[in-house]
Amino acid sequence: MSNKVEIRGLTKSFGSVQVLHDVDFTVKEGEIVCLIGPSGSGKSTLLRCINQLEEAQSGIIRVDGLIQGWSERSGKLYELSPRNITAQRSHIGMVFQRFNLFPHLTALENIIEAPIHVRGIRRAEAIKQARQLLENVGLANKQDSYPSELSGGQQQRVAIARALAMKPRLMLFDEPTSALDPELVSEVLAVMKNLAEIGMTMIVVTHELGFAREVADRVAFMDQGRIVESGTPEELLTSPRNSRTKSFISSVLQ
Repeated sequence: MSNKVEIRGLTKSFGSVQVLHDVDFTVKEGEIVCLIGPSGSGKSTLLRCINQLEEAQSGIIRVDGLIQGWSERSGKLYELSPRNITAQRSHIGMVFQRFNLFPHLTALENIIEAPIHVRGIRRAEAIKQARQLLENVGLANKQDSYPSELSGGQQQRVAIARALAMKPRLMLFDEPTSALDPELVSEVLAVMKNLAEIGMTMIVVTHELGFAREVADRVAFMDQGRIVESGTPEELLTSPRNSRTKSFISSVLQ
Protein backbone atom coordinates (compact mmCIF):
# COMPACT_ATOMS: atom_id res chain seq x y z
CA MET A 1 0.00 0.00 0.00
CA SER A 2 1.55 3.31 -1.09
CA ASN A 3 1.76 6.50 0.96
CA LYS A 4 -0.97 8.99 0.12
CA VAL A 5 0.51 11.65 2.41
CA GLU A 6 4.14 11.90 3.46
CA ILE A 7 5.36 14.69 5.74
CA ARG A 8 9.00 15.14 6.71
CA GLY A 9 10.48 17.70 9.10
CA LEU A 10 7.50 20.06 9.06
CA THR A 11 7.84 23.20 11.17
CA LYS A 12 5.40 26.09 11.39
CA SER A 13 5.47 29.27 13.47
CA PHE A 14 3.07 32.17 13.89
CA GLY A 15 5.36 35.07 14.78
CA SER A 16 7.53 33.94 17.69
CA VAL A 17 5.25 31.02 18.58
CA GLN A 18 6.30 27.68 17.06
CA VAL A 19 3.17 25.59 16.48
CA LEU A 20 4.63 22.54 14.68
CA HIS A 21 8.01 21.05 15.65
CA ASP A 22 9.74 18.88 13.06
CA VAL A 23 6.66 16.73 12.35
CA ASP A 24 7.08 13.42 10.49
CA PHE A 25 3.82 11.79 9.48
CA THR A 26 2.56 9.39 6.81
CA VAL A 27 -0.90 8.27 5.76
CA LYS A 28 -1.32 5.32 3.43
CA GLU A 29 -3.72 5.07 0.50
CA GLY A 30 -7.21 4.30 1.83
CA GLU A 31 -6.17 4.77 5.48
CA ILE A 32 -8.27 6.66 8.01
CA VAL A 33 -6.16 8.46 10.60
CA CYS A 34 -7.68 10.35 13.52
CA LEU A 35 -5.61 13.10 15.15
CA ILE A 36 -6.40 13.69 18.80
CA GLY A 37 -4.88 15.99 21.39
CA PRO A 38 -5.54 19.08 23.48
CA SER A 39 -6.57 22.40 21.96
CA GLY A 40 -3.56 24.30 20.67
CA SER A 41 -1.49 21.17 20.04
CA GLY A 42 -1.14 21.91 16.31
CA LYS A 43 -3.68 19.48 14.85
CA SER A 44 -5.64 22.02 12.80
CA THR A 45 -2.45 23.78 11.69
CA LEU A 46 -1.11 20.46 10.40
CA LEU A 47 -4.24 19.98 8.28
CA ARG A 48 -4.06 23.54 6.99
CA CYS A 49 -0.44 23.04 5.95
CA ILE A 50 -1.36 19.85 4.05
CA ASN A 51 -4.03 21.81 2.17
CA GLN A 52 -1.70 24.81 1.63
CA LEU A 53 -3.91 27.18 3.61
CA GLU A 54 -0.83 27.83 5.75
CA GLU A 55 2.77 27.97 4.57
CA ALA A 56 5.26 26.01 6.64
CA GLN A 57 8.68 27.43 7.48
CA SER A 58 10.47 24.19 6.64
CA GLY A 59 9.81 20.58 5.73
CA ILE A 60 8.24 18.72 2.85
CA ILE A 61 4.64 17.62 2.32
CA ARG A 62 3.96 15.13 -0.45
CA VAL A 63 0.46 14.10 -1.54
CA ASP A 64 0.35 11.33 -4.14
CA GLY A 65 4.11 11.77 -4.48
CA LEU A 66 3.86 15.47 -5.42
CA ILE A 67 5.50 18.09 -3.20
CA GLN A 68 2.78 20.51 -2.15
CA GLY A 69 3.46 24.08 -3.25
CA TRP A 70 6.56 23.21 -5.28
CA SER A 71 7.57 21.56 -8.54
CA GLU A 72 10.67 19.41 -8.70
CA ARG A 73 12.87 19.73 -11.80
CA SER A 74 16.42 18.43 -12.21
CA GLY A 75 16.79 18.01 -8.47
CA LYS A 76 15.75 21.62 -7.71
CA LEU A 77 12.54 22.95 -6.19
CA TYR A 78 10.57 25.80 -7.77
CA GLU A 79 7.68 27.52 -6.01
CA LEU A 80 4.34 26.98 -7.74
CA SER A 81 2.19 29.86 -8.97
CA PRO A 82 -1.07 30.55 -7.09
CA ARG A 83 -2.95 29.01 -10.00
CA ASN A 84 -0.97 25.77 -9.80
CA ILE A 85 -1.37 25.67 -6.02
CA THR A 86 -5.14 25.93 -6.53
CA ALA A 87 -4.93 23.02 -8.98
CA GLN A 88 -3.04 20.92 -6.41
CA ARG A 89 -5.49 21.86 -3.67
CA SER A 90 -8.48 20.86 -5.82
CA HIS A 91 -7.58 17.19 -5.25
CA ILE A 92 -7.91 17.60 -1.48
CA GLY A 93 -11.30 18.05 0.17
CA MET A 94 -11.46 19.93 3.46
CA VAL A 95 -14.36 20.17 5.89
CA PHE A 96 -14.06 22.79 8.62
CA GLN A 97 -15.38 23.13 12.14
CA ARG A 98 -17.58 26.01 10.98
CA PHE A 99 -19.41 25.02 7.85
CA ASN A 100 -18.20 27.93 5.66
CA LEU A 101 -21.18 27.65 3.30
CA PHE A 102 -22.04 30.64 1.13
CA PRO A 103 -25.11 32.08 2.92
CA HIS A 104 -26.62 33.57 -0.27
CA LEU A 105 -26.53 30.25 -2.16
CA THR A 106 -28.82 27.25 -1.78
CA ALA A 107 -27.44 23.85 -0.78
CA LEU A 108 -27.32 22.81 -4.44
CA GLU A 109 -25.67 26.08 -5.53
CA ASN A 110 -23.03 25.73 -2.81
CA ILE A 111 -22.10 22.30 -4.15
CA ILE A 112 -21.92 23.17 -7.86
CA GLU A 113 -19.88 26.38 -7.42
CA ALA A 114 -16.38 24.87 -7.38
CA PRO A 115 -16.87 22.09 -9.96
CA ILE A 116 -18.12 24.66 -12.48
CA HIS A 117 -15.63 27.47 -11.77
CA VAL A 118 -12.52 25.49 -10.79
CA ARG A 119 -12.91 22.25 -12.72
CA GLY A 120 -14.85 23.67 -15.67
CA ILE A 121 -17.60 21.04 -15.45
CA ARG A 122 -20.77 21.80 -17.42
CA ARG A 123 -23.58 23.18 -15.25
CA ALA A 124 -26.02 20.38 -16.11
CA GLU A 125 -23.44 17.75 -15.17
CA ALA A 126 -22.54 19.58 -11.94
CA ILE A 127 -26.22 19.76 -10.94
CA LYS A 128 -26.73 16.06 -11.62
CA GLN A 129 -23.70 15.18 -9.49
CA ALA A 130 -24.76 17.58 -6.71
CA ARG A 131 -28.22 16.02 -6.49
CA GLN A 132 -26.64 12.58 -6.15
CA LEU A 133 -24.28 13.83 -3.44
CA LEU A 134 -27.18 15.41 -1.52
CA GLU A 135 -28.99 12.09 -1.70
CA ASN A 136 -25.85 10.31 -0.46
CA VAL A 137 -25.72 12.54 2.64
CA GLY A 138 -29.46 12.22 3.27
CA LEU A 139 -30.48 15.70 2.09
CA ALA A 140 -32.15 15.08 -1.27
CA ASN A 141 -35.13 17.19 -0.16
CA LYS A 142 -33.01 20.19 0.88
CA GLN A 143 -31.40 21.20 -2.42
CA ASP A 144 -33.25 24.53 -2.57
CA SER A 145 -32.73 25.41 1.10
CA TYR A 146 -30.39 28.18 2.16
CA PRO A 147 -27.87 27.55 4.99
CA SER A 148 -29.96 29.66 7.40
CA GLU A 149 -32.84 27.22 6.84
CA LEU A 150 -30.74 24.16 7.75
CA SER A 151 -29.68 22.77 11.11
CA GLY A 152 -25.99 22.68 11.97
CA GLY A 153 -25.83 18.97 11.18
CA GLN A 154 -27.50 19.52 7.82
CA GLN A 155 -25.11 22.40 6.99
CA GLN A 156 -22.12 20.21 7.80
CA ARG A 157 -23.46 17.42 5.58
CA VAL A 158 -23.83 19.94 2.74
CA ALA A 159 -20.23 21.02 3.41
CA ILE A 160 -19.09 17.38 3.09
CA ALA A 161 -21.07 16.99 -0.16
CA ARG A 162 -19.49 20.22 -1.44
CA ALA A 163 -15.99 18.87 -0.72
CA LEU A 164 -16.82 15.55 -2.41
CA ALA A 165 -18.10 17.34 -5.52
CA MET A 166 -14.47 18.05 -6.45
CA LYS A 167 -13.80 14.29 -6.48
CA PRO A 168 -10.92 14.59 -4.01
CA ARG A 169 -8.35 11.86 -3.51
CA LEU A 170 -7.88 12.88 0.13
CA MET A 171 -10.36 14.27 2.69
CA LEU A 172 -9.34 16.42 5.65
CA PHE A 173 -11.81 16.98 8.49
CA ASP A 174 -11.04 19.67 11.08
CA GLU A 175 -13.20 18.88 14.12
CA PRO A 176 -16.30 18.50 11.93
CA THR A 177 -18.67 17.88 14.85
CA SER A 178 -17.38 20.25 17.53
CA ALA A 179 -19.72 23.12 16.57
CA LEU A 180 -22.79 20.86 16.58
CA ASP A 181 -25.39 20.20 19.25
CA PRO A 182 -24.82 16.69 20.66
CA GLU A 183 -27.93 15.22 19.04
CA LEU A 184 -26.72 16.30 15.58
CA VAL A 185 -23.24 14.77 15.85
CA SER A 186 -24.31 11.25 14.91
CA GLU A 187 -25.75 12.25 11.52
CA VAL A 188 -22.43 13.78 10.44
CA LEU A 189 -20.39 10.86 11.79
CA ALA A 190 -22.68 8.47 9.85
CA VAL A 191 -21.76 10.22 6.57
CA MET A 192 -18.08 9.99 7.46
CA LYS A 193 -18.43 6.28 8.24
CA ASN A 194 -19.92 5.78 4.78
CA LEU A 195 -16.86 7.49 3.26
CA ALA A 196 -14.62 5.18 5.27
CA GLU A 197 -16.47 2.15 3.92
CA ILE A 198 -15.84 3.16 0.29
CA GLY A 199 -12.11 3.51 0.94
CA MET A 200 -11.66 7.30 1.03
CA THR A 201 -8.31 8.34 2.54
CA MET A 202 -9.13 10.60 5.49
CA ILE A 203 -7.32 12.58 8.16
CA VAL A 204 -9.75 13.58 10.89
CA VAL A 205 -9.02 15.98 13.74
CA THR A 206 -11.58 14.97 16.35
CA HIS A 207 -12.49 14.82 20.02
CA GLU A 208 -14.92 11.98 19.28
CA LEU A 209 -12.92 9.09 20.70
CA GLY A 210 -15.81 6.67 20.08
CA PHE A 211 -15.70 7.53 16.37
CA ALA A 212 -11.92 7.15 16.32
CA ARG A 213 -12.19 3.75 17.99
CA GLU A 214 -14.83 2.55 15.54
CA VAL A 215 -13.60 3.96 12.22
CA ALA A 216 -9.89 4.84 12.36
CA ASP A 217 -7.16 2.52 11.13
CA ARG A 218 -4.71 4.57 13.18
CA VAL A 219 -4.93 7.21 15.88
CA ALA A 220 -2.16 9.77 16.46
CA PHE A 221 -1.86 11.87 19.61
CA MET A 222 -0.45 15.40 19.22
CA ASP A 223 0.81 17.63 21.99
CA GLN A 224 2.74 20.92 21.81
CA GLY A 225 3.24 20.68 18.05
CA ARG A 226 4.60 17.13 18.01
CA ILE A 227 3.13 13.72 17.24
CA VAL A 228 3.81 12.02 20.56
CA GLU A 229 2.66 8.52 19.60
CA SER A 230 0.42 6.71 17.17
CA GLY A 231 -1.03 3.25 16.84
CA THR A 232 -4.21 1.32 16.20
CA PRO A 233 -7.27 2.58 18.10
CA GLU A 234 -6.96 -0.42 20.40
CA GLU A 235 -3.30 0.33 21.17
CA LEU A 236 -3.55 4.07 21.59
CA LEU A 237 -6.97 4.48 23.21
CA THR A 238 -6.85 1.41 25.47
CA SER A 239 -3.19 1.10 26.45
CA PRO A 240 -1.21 4.21 25.46
CA ARG A 241 2.51 4.11 26.24
CA ASN A 242 3.12 7.82 26.79
CA SER A 243 2.07 9.36 30.10
CA ARG A 244 0.83 12.54 28.37
CA THR A 245 -1.40 10.46 26.09
CA LYS A 246 -2.75 8.53 29.08
CA SER A 247 -3.68 11.68 30.99
CA PHE A 248 -5.34 13.26 27.93
CA ILE A 249 -7.46 10.18 27.15
CA SER A 250 -8.51 9.74 30.79
CA SER A 251 -9.56 13.42 30.96
CA VAL A 252 -11.64 13.13 27.76
CA LEU A 253 -13.32 9.92 28.92
CA GLN A 254 -14.30 11.30 32.35
